[in-house]
Amino acid sequence: MRLTITERSNLSDLFFERVAASPRAPAYRQFRDGAWVDTAWEQVAQAVGRWQEALRRHGLKRGDRVAICSRNRLEWVLFDQAALGLGLVTVPLFYNDRPDNMAWCLNDAGARLLLLEDGAIWPALSPLLSSVERAVCLNSPAVSDAKLVGIEQWLPREDHAPARASSPPDELATIVYTSGTTGRPKGVMLTHRNIVADLRALMEAVPEICDRPFRFLSFLPLSHMFERTVGYYIPMVISGDTQVVFARGIPELPEDLVSQKPSIIVSVPRIFERVYTKIEEGLPVGSPKRKLFDLTVEIGWRRFKNEATLKDQLLWPVLNILVASKLRARLGGEIQYIFLGGAALAPHLLKVFTGVGLTFIHGYGLTETSPVLAANRLADNDPMSVGHPLPGVETRIAGNGELLIRGAIIMKGYWNNPTATSAAIDADGWFHSGDVVEVREGRIYIRGRVKDVIILSNGEKIPPGDAEQAITQDAAFEQVMVIGEGRAHLGLIAVSKVADEKQLCERANRQLHAFPGYAKIRHIMRVSEPWTVENGLLTPTLKLKRNKIEEKYAKEIEAMYKRNDQCSG
Repeated sequence: MRLTITERSNLSDLFFERVAASPRAPAYRQFRDGAWVDTAWEQVAQAVGRWQEALRRHGLKRGDRVAICSRNRLEWVLFDQAALGLGLVTVPLFYNDRPDNMAWCLNDAGARLLLLEDGAIWPALSPLLSSVERAVCLNSPAVSDAKLVGIEQWLPREDHAPARASSPPDELATIVYTSGTTGRPKGVMLTHRNIVADLRALMEAVPEICDRPFRFLSFLPLSHMFERTVGYYIPMVISGDTQVVFARGIPELPEDLVSQKPSIIVSVPRIFERVYTKIEEGLPVGSPKRKLFDLTVEIGWRRFKNEATLKDQLLWPVLNILVASKLRARLGGEIQYIFLGGAALAPHLLKVFTGVGLTFIHGYGLTETSPVLAANRLADNDPMSVGHPLPGVETRIAGNGELLIRGAIIMKGYWNNPTATSAAIDADGWFHSGDVVEVREGRIYIRGRVKDVIILSNGEKIPPGDAEQAITQDAAFEQVMVIGEGRAHLGLIAVSKVADEKQLCERANRQLHAFPGYAKIRHIMRVSEPWTVENGLLTPTLKLKRNKIEEKYAKEIEAMYKRNDQCSG
């Protein structure tokens, strides 16, 4: 049974209505002490009550910010729901971020309390903090500090009834930090209305997911709104028997897919890039296996496009048994839908995985849009596009091709940053996405950025101009160009007299110390020929001709990314 969501609903309402409607249904599954353990909705609510009492005892008041730095696990949900039920504002942090970047977010948000999964980071983090009064560690604290306490000491031993918030829809629910053009993150303020409106629109756009149970496998960070909205809040509202399984981690993901057999996953392209790399390793070009695989993909793709011939239809059952079903089995064998976002999956990979029988619901959005603003519909699915705008979302195209969005899903603004807010949302309420798009038959196709921003295959965004400016402050670099669009990691092409590429990489990363933790150079290529107007690699105003430079070094770039000797610094 799906929940009824109204314009007045808040996120706490949705949680308590799910508990009341499905108290004994399995809500979450997690790997603990060597076994997978299920937790029912009524057990989740009981635990939330204890967490809320611990928050009350700290003296937190409505509107206070509380932060969490943890991998995906049941405690993430308990903390979030406990905070929401008390009218607090959740500030999620990326688990693998650097201490200085985490501290900047915590100080900017004025977070009073921090939940840490691992206390090992505390000694490096603590001296940088100005607002955090208490840190609670899920694992046993590795150090002794008056501010740091273990979870068992913090939680009350006795049960307490969980409290349901009376938060009005426009009350702030969360501050989510996202990359800014200065290299420092900006705090996106999302209200209950923003997120609930997105849930309602998604359920209307893809009704097929609403009225029967599914098993989600959660592995993208809950600190990102894509996983939080689609992989955590959506399962809570669509069906009482829908369950979320928390994967053990990316290294264990292949095993967890097979053992847990999810029916829905929320993913970014990087996961499928890894799967395809493994496939290619076992399929030498020109081999009989490769030819059979390519035939399967071609026929499967024609079947998806309703262009299959009679011969295709006769061949498919055999190809499905020999090839397609075996590839799907690597993902558990029972996946019905894949919600794909964060960045674009390369067209050839979309064709491969769609051709073997997987169904992608390609969506698009930004943290500032709660986050999904457009998605493909199952009955009108062009996976090369990001689909139609969601119901209730207005869009228009500016004169420079930029997509503008208006509606209830648009953020309240950037925390402590009215200048950035007014630059992003104009006087008429239109949010400027920064993405250049093309619209055909109502579908949105992403064509580029108004300003150059690299989007890695996991969805992280890095403004290359800011990074390049920082790197060239080191005199070892004469000219540099940061690359990595659609790839797993950043690369650097550097004009330099320093021949040692490893040393160059270390020096480049030293210059990026103030940038987010994922803005690290992992691949580097040194060139000796300067880029000039005369050789066509600079504009008359001495700006990099990025496309021309990438074209010139295309083979070298591919070879660089295939090398295993990734640099770090």
